[in-house]
Amino acid sequence: MRPRPPIQGRGIFSGTGLIITGLAATLAALVFPIWSYADRSGTGVDVLNAQTVSTQYGPLSALDREFVTKVRLAGLWELPAGQQAQTKGTTEAVRTAGRHLVEGHTFLDERVRTVASQLGLALPNEPNEQQQGWLSELGAAQGEQYDWKFANILRLAHGRVFSVVAQVRASTRNSLVRELADDANTTVLDHIKILEATGFVDFDALARDMAADSTPPITRSPGPPGPTADPGEVVPVAPSPYPTYTLPPAAASPPPGS
Repeated sequence: MRPRPPIQGRGIFSGTGLIITGLAATLAALVFPIWSYADRSGTGVDVLNAQTVSTQYGPLSALDREFVTKVRLAGLWELPAGQQAQTKGTTEAVRTAGRHLVEGHTFLDERVRTVASQLGLALPNEPNEQQQGWLSELGAAQGEQYDWKFANILRLAHGRVFSVVAQVRASTRNSLVRELADDANTTVLDHIKILEATGFVDFDALARDMAADSTPPITRSPGPPGPTADPGEVVPVAPSPYPTYTLPPAAASPPPGS
């Protein structure tokens, strides 16, 4: 009897089967990370969805709500700072900048209160700790030192909020917030230019401060919309001593005449 020829490999043990199995394994390795990532919580889109609420004007994100609050806070201290500059400024350029601040934030505060009412958002009624510290610092300064502090503190503050306005305008899905961002962008840019026109802005110190204090990511989400009373109009805050204020001045270099 003749010996049987050896049995040829079949199925996955054949040459063709091994190739197919290898390709399938490679494809699975490529697809699995994408599939598993899509189901992960904590991704940017997941966080956005978790912190967004629905309104008749479009989705309202945590960044949108934070922006509305920041617009209100800006008016609560920059309007009285502008009023003060019109009497304490030693140059016409500084007094003119003060008038621009008053006009711009009177307009913006009316707009933000209207938007907050339509969205059901609560607004603050007094400046935050840092802003009260700035008002205190301005209240204590006199003469040319006041001009210098006014121009640099206000220019730094406007530079910080300018980037927030741009981020909100680029990403918001809410029509009211988008319109408010347009108004804020126009107002903030006007104030930046008029402050620079005073001739007191220290651009080197400004660049260092902006680089050292870049806008941090949002770490908490403001509460969702809910019925709230109208916070009322901006009430000027008189500069007063604020002993807990420990933040550095707006610019690092010494003011003129110090």
